[in-house]
Amino acid sequence: MSEATRRLRLPAPLVAAAASPQFASAVTVSAIATVMLGFAVRSTMGWAGYIAAVATLVVLQTAVLVGRRGRLEWRGLLPISLLVFVGWCAASILWSQYQWSTVGGVALQLALAFLAVGTALTRDLIQVVRAFGDVFRAVLGLSLVVEVLSGVLLDTPFPFLGVQGRVGLGGPIQGVLGSRNMLGLVALLAAVTFAIEYATRSVPRVVAATSLVAAGAMVFLSRSPVTAGVLIVAGIATVGLLGLRRVRAESRRYYQAGLLVLSLALAVVAYLGRNRLIESLNAGTEFETRYRLWHSVLNFIPLHPLEGFGWVGYWRRNLAPFFAIGSRSTGESALNAFLDVWFQTGLIGLVAFLALVLLALVRAWLTASNRRSVVHLWPALVLVVLVATAAAESALLVEYSWFTLVVCTVKAAQELSWRRALE
Repeated sequence: MSEATRRLRLPAPLVAAAASPQFASAVTVSAIATVMLGFAVRSTMGWAGYIAAVATLVVLQTAVLVGRRGRLEWRGLLPISLLVFVGWCAASILWSQYQWSTVGGVALQLALAFLAVGTALTRDLIQVVRAFGDVFRAVLGLSLVVEVLSGVLLDTPFPFLGVQGRVGLGGPIQGVLGSRNMLGLVALLAAVTFAIEYATRSVPRVVAATSLVAAGAMVFLSRSPVTAGVLIVAGIATVGLLGLRRVRAESRRYYQAGLLVLSLALAVVAYLGRNRLIESLNAGTEFETRYRLWHSVLNFIPLHPLEGFGWVGYWRRNLAPFFAIGSRSTGESALNAFLDVWFQTGLIGLVAFLALVLLALVRAWLTASNRRSVVHLWPALVLVVLVATAAAESALLVEYSWFTLVVCTVKAAQELSWRRALE
């Protein structure tokens, strides 16, 4: 028994169990499943049940980190951009317009970030991909079962989950994820994960191929215009990355610059032709809803332009100023992650968030284009999907999207950190 173990007075078998790879794997899968099924858990068990589950996972993740502390290298692995953004959100408690809600929002944000950091530090990238893949298969399978029960076998809606049972009509469906846009996002992330599993042969190819087909079917059945737009962006990013990986290393920087210019040009074209693009995606109604909400949020931002109203994560519709913005039909966010951050944490918070997202994306992209293993494509493509979705949803700030963002951020920093370069 080590001196640290004797000092903590913990039984040796307990310490060994907490340090075991099997225990770390179980905690990782449980954490991913809990944050991904957050809507379903809250719909069936309430916020109390969800918070209890997250708190339990924090305790278990702490045990894993303590048990494996001698094998972890902490220096340079926690990105400063992540610490700055989370720190600014926590500091907003001091001037928040709804202080106790900010305390709760910050606590949940920190808890999920802690679970994500623990996952990134204790699991290899391929193990992270496998864990996400297993959870994606379970979540998409559960969503399909719920939709078939509601729309085919019982022919009745499930109001507590918001399920309308339209699977027999070809959608739109939402499964256990709260909305068709969230189902589309999860299905798209799942497709990226299953493709990496197939390429790395980390699971039997039949399983990976079947899972990939199922994910594609769920993207289609979601009938989400947001997901359709993100799918185009993800497709372009995938082609670009695969092309860069085939270029000789000495010429790659020039191709990177050319791809960046081309991406900016495509973004300008998409903006100029946004009306036709929205019409082709059949997203007119959704865009009008978002446009009215964004306009309303922008009217409130000048009241606290630098520091914001205070971090809260999910909007509290019973508090000011949230009840005066949009309507309850628009949900619990500004339906735009960047606008939401600006509103809640001000211009300073927005700059910190942009730095976090852009640094993570650049690091993951450079690693994916320069490292030989295909598994390094996963963080880059996942971040592309999350960031593209952030233009029409605020999911990046909460639950599984926030958790995944932090995992990818830490993994990207492990591969490419300026502090490691200095060392």
